[in-house]
Amino acid sequence: MGRLFGTDGVRGVANADLTAELALGLSVAAAHVLAEAGTFAGHRATAVVGRDPRASGEFLEAAVVAGLASAGVDVLRVGVLPTPAVAHLTGALGADLGVMLSASHNAMPDNGIKFFARGGHKLADELEDRIESVYAEHRTGAPWDRPTGAGVGRVRDYDEGLDQYVAHLVGVLPNRLDGLKIVLDEAHGAASRVSPEAFARAGAELVTIGAVPDGLNINDGCGSTHLDLLKAAVVEHGADLGIAHDGDADRCLAVDHTGAEIDGDQILAVLALAMREREALRSDTVVATVMSNLGFKLAMEREGIRFVQTGVGDRYVLEEMKEHGYALGGEQSGHVIILDHATTGDGTLTGLMLAARVAQTGRTLRDLASVMERLPQVLVNVPDVDKSRVSTSAELAAAVSEAERELGSTGRVLLRSSGTEPLVRVMVEAADIEQARSVAGRLADVVKSALG
Repeated sequence: MGRLFGTDGVRGVANADLTAELALGLSVAAAHVLAEAGTFAGHRATAVVGRDPRASGEFLEAAVVAGLASAGVDVLRVGVLPTPAVAHLTGALGADLGVMLSASHNAMPDNGIKFFARGGHKLADELEDRIESVYAEHRTGAPWDRPTGAGVGRVRDYDEGLDQYVAHLVGVLPNRLDGLKIVLDEAHGAASRVSPEAFARAGAELVTIGAVPDGLNINDGCGSTHLDLLKAAVVEHGADLGIAHDGDADRCLAVDHTGAEIDGDQILAVLALAMREREALRSDTVVATVMSNLGFKLAMEREGIRFVQTGVGDRYVLEEMKEHGYALGGEQSGHVIILDHATTGDGTLTGLMLAARVAQTGRTLRDLASVMERLPQVLVNVPDVDKSRVSTSAELAAAVSEAERELGSTGRVLLRSSGTEPLVRVMVEAADIEQARSVAGRLADVVKSALG
C-alpha cells in the first residue's frame, strides 16, 4: 500500500479510492494517535467533524463519526462548514482533533479527509505517518482496543458552530464594509451560508452566486477555478469587487470592478501593505512559495517588505510562518494564511480583509493591486518522463543555466516534479510573453529528450 496522505490529507474518488471502510479505519487510527493524550489519560477525548456539501460526504461523515465514537471519542458534528471553520472550532472548543471531509476545488466525484490536531493545526508528516502505521497494523489483523458500555463515544450535532465562526470572522476585521457592493461566488460549496452571512454582518451590500449546493454541483463551472461567471456578475451589477471561493473555502481569488482577475499574489501584496500600516506584519515579512510571480517579489522588495520563499503547498508556508512567528503568507492559488486569526488558509477571512482594505482606503481594488505587476508566466506540463532525474540531469541543468542567462534579472525558470503524476512542470517568467513561451518550449523539449 502506497502512502495514503498527500499534500492535503487523503483524497480520491469517493466510494472507489476513498471508501467508507477506509474512512472508518483512518478515523479509528487518528483517534488512537491524536487523542491518546486525552482518551488514554483519563478524560473523554472530543472531535469536531465537518464536511462540504458533496453527496459522498454524507456516507463518509457517517463512517468517520462511527469510527471516532467506536474508539471512545465524543463527536461534535458541525455539518456543512468550510475547512477553516472546522479548524477554528477545533481550537476554540478545545477539541482533541478535527476532521474535515472535502476534496476542496476538485470535481464532485472526489472527496477527501483532512485531520487537524489540537488547536486546529494541520498535521506534521510524522503524525500522518503514525496514523497510517496504526491503520496498516490493524488492517492486517491486529485487533483494535475497543471500549464498551459507557466508554463508547457520544455524538451530538453542534449547530452553534456557524454563528460562532461568523462572529469570529467579523470580530477580527479592522473596519466595516459599509458602502461596498460585493459579488460572492460560493462555488456551491461549504461557504454557501457562512460567507454571505459574514459579509452582510460586516455591512456590505451583496450579490450572491453559486450558493445553492445540491450535493452534485460543487465547483461546477463556478468558484475560484472558474471565474467567468463572477467577472460577468461584477460588471453587470456595477459592484466594487467580487470574491470567489473553492469548494471548502480555504482559498480566495478576487475580481476588480472592471472584471479583471486579482490572484493570490496580488491579494498578498495588498494585505501585506495593509498589515504593515497597522503594525500587524511581524518582522515586515511575507511568506509565499516558489510559484509566486516574480512581479510579487519585485514589488515587495520595492516596498521594503521581506519575502521568504518555501516549497509548493500551503502547509510549507504555514510551517515557515509558525517557526519564525510571521503573520502573513500564502500561495498564488489564493490560499492566504493570516496567522493571528486562523490556523490555515481561510478564503472568507481573506475576502473580508481584502474588502476591508478597499473600504478603509476608498481606493479601487484595481488601484490597490497595481502595487505589483504580474510578469507573464508560462507553465508547460511534460508528461511521461522520469521525474526523479530532474535535479541530476547534466543536460537539463545546462539548459536551465542558459535560459536563466537569457532572461536575466527580469525573468525566472522553475522546474518541478509533480507530486502525483509522472510529469515535470516547466515554469518560465519573463518581461515579454513571447520570450516566456519560447524559453518554456525549448526547456520542455530538453526535458523530453533528457528524461524521456
